[in-house]
Amino acid sequence: MTQHKTWVTRAREALESTLAPVPHESNELDWKLTTSEDTARLVEHLSAFANHPGGGFLAFGIDATGQIQGVTDRDVAKILQKLGNAVREGLDPPQTIDHVADSRLGHEILLVCVPESQRKPVHLRGKGIEWSYLRSGGQTRKMSRQEIANAILASRQARYEELEALACQASDVLELLDAERILQLLGVPTGGGSSAIIEQLVNQKLLYRHNGGYAATNLGAIAAARDLRRFPGKERFPVRVVKYHGTSRIETETEKEFPAGYGVGFQALIRYIMDQLPTSEIIQDALRKNAAIYPEITIRELVANALIHRDCTITRTNPMVEIFADRMEILNPGPLLPSIRVERLIDSAPESRNELLASLMRRMGICEERGSGIDKALFAVELYGLPPLKFESGPNAFRVTLYSPKRFPRMTHGERLDACYQHCCLRFVSGEFMTNASLRRRLGLKDGQYATAWRVIEAAEDRKLIKPRDLRSASKRYASYVPFWA
Repeated sequence: MTQHKTWVTRAREALESTLAPVPHESNELDWKLTTSEDTARLVEHLSAFANHPGGGFLAFGIDATGQIQGVTDRDVAKILQKLGNAVREGLDPPQTIDHVADSRLGHEILLVCVPESQRKPVHLRGKGIEWSYLRSGGQTRKMSRQEIANAILASRQARYEELEALACQASDVLELLDAERILQLLGVPTGGGSSAIIEQLVNQKLLYRHNGGYAATNLGAIAAARDLRRFPGKERFPVRVVKYHGTSRIETETEKEFPAGYGVGFQALIRYIMDQLPTSEIIQDALRKNAAIYPEITIRELVANALIHRDCTITRTNPMVEIFADRMEILNPGPLLPSIRVERLIDSAPESRNELLASLMRRMGICEERGSGIDKALFAVELYGLPPLKFESGPNAFRVTLYSPKRFPRMTHGERLDACYQHCCLRFVSGEFMTNASLRRRLGLKDGQYATAWRVIEAAEDRKLIKPRDLRSASKRYASYVPFWA
């Protein structure tokens, strides 16, 4: 992977300039024999490099006089663990680092890159911004008040998708990004050779020019990576699909990870999921055939929604698709946005955690226009006569559960109420209203079971999920209903 890290060339040049002719540390590079036992001082160095224009480097395996002593594999593991904890837990905002092993004069050394932060000043976590550091005269020191003010002015509140994911040379771009595929999906011409393709990637904000080379943006990596695991901090971004025996997680039947970017890998992901789903036999064109018990449009919309709305700052959890004998669960890292409530998902004003990614996925035809994806998923669920979708927002994840076919007598009381509420919402956003007859059709009840449907409607009213369309009407026979928020 070293060939993709253009910072390595800069680091080697910076190291060479500090070792000869007169050994000295610089603002850009600091020698370390190993990680300092003083964690607080280490965090100060990391703060300083994150605030330094262009970032900086730590070279491990070199003593204070500039003599190369080298590091062992065990040293490297301890160093990286300590640094990883320091940048995540010791700095505000948290930072990322990259590293590479290098050889010099027969010794192994470890080069660590601390990229310049877009948000400045980077200071010690749990303390104010006055605890911000910089590099000056080859040393790390605290910023003055004026230097802090200058850092704030220089800070750019860029969106996550616009930030650098990985710097690279022009020759590496097409190895890292599936450029032709992403441009094809976007309907952008791909003729004219690699230079023209790279220019189109820049135009689409998937790439930008950087230090004489290029840098893939987070948008470029997430949407178009050939392998997300090659991008630092995105090792857990690939979607995992797990199929279990039975209804519990005790025994795994199959498991597969999809490392490609969400845009270029979406079709293959959906095909694989559909192939893993339980099937039932149907008659079509006078022929018997097996069909998945879940509608593909629902799977597409729910998976696309999970990928678009994932919290990209949560880097230790994969998006998950779990398939059981009786249900399917789709999980994305990160809860619902604070402005959105679970019970208002159907009609919520469209809002995305990753707006640039959402826009790109819409242009590729992967997801629906703003706000209509959940509606389409639910309409298909009703058409297939499936139980209602279950939405759960936790502190660190959002989960949607899709259940296999279940007749009304086997539905729980909660499922009946959810089915009633979701049906009422769908009728309302379609310009219609829920009635006893429409609910009977939704729940698979016979015409003579209107009393059963009334009991569900009354229970939903008691729970304040729905309300009569006309509060003045005393007629129950011709009553129609709307969601509580209408």
